[in-house]
Amino acid sequence: LEEIRQIRKNTPPELEIEAFVHGAMCMSFSGRCVLSNYLAGRDANRGECAQPCRWSYHLVEEKRPGEFFPIFEEEDGTYILNAKDLCMIEYLDQLADAGITSFKIEGRAKSFYYVATVTNAYRCAVDLLAKDPSHYRLPDWILEETKKVSHRQYCTGFYFGRPQSGQYYESGGYIRSYDVAAVVEGWSDGVLHCTQRNRFFPGDTLEILSPGEPPVSFPVAAILDENGQPLESAKHPMQHLRIPCAGPLLQGTILRRKG
Repeated sequence: LEEIRQIRKNTPPELEIEAFVHGAMCMSFSGRCVLSNYLAGRDANRGECAQPCRWSYHLVEEKRPGEFFPIFEEEDGTYILNAKDLCMIEYLDQLADAGITSFKIEGRAKSFYYVATVTNAYRCAVDLLAKDPSHYRLPDWILEETKKVSHRQYCTGFYFGRPQSGQYYESGGYIRSYDVAAVVEGWSDGVLHCTQRNRFFPGDTLEILSPGEPPVSFPVAAILDENGQPLESAKHPMQHLRIPCAGPLLQGTILRRKG
């Protein structure tokens, strides 16, 4: 962060500075990784990274082919290239004070739900910061939103010096606590018209994710098909559904369910 502050100090004020603030961090310098291209034929610099840095590796000695030896950096560690995800939403005021004018969110090969949730969280945080910088405080609900998408353990990268725990040794997988249940297509006469994305049931409590707003709990009183017939569950992918709802919701609103 201090290096960014020096860059700001020694550059014209009209020159904007952009920095990554959230998402997966490439283990290669400046993201110039050729592992994906070499091992899987997928070019990382064209948005097709197969993320081989997340794979579990073993050591093979050239004169003993077929013998795989485990690699340990720590007692749990064979994922030697696997970095934690970056999350700087708690420090946006410090980043802005250092001179960063554009916050960039990593989103290659991410789902629409990931992009919508994380972007909404940072948008709300930035708006609050811009409204009253001297009294800025990040609301808990905004921080929690970043934890409701598929992610690895979070860290602050190299912003505050060399990270003490920037590697994720436990696995190459993700932490995932919520799924998209349905996406709103429209509302009329007290009924939501939705498209199913993952299975859910009458009696479930969903969360409504709307732009610029905290999530709101929504009890599913009933699920109806296109003809108004009640269903025991929403189990068919992309099925058109009707759900009773007193208030209108905008098209594109996400209904999510805790897993």
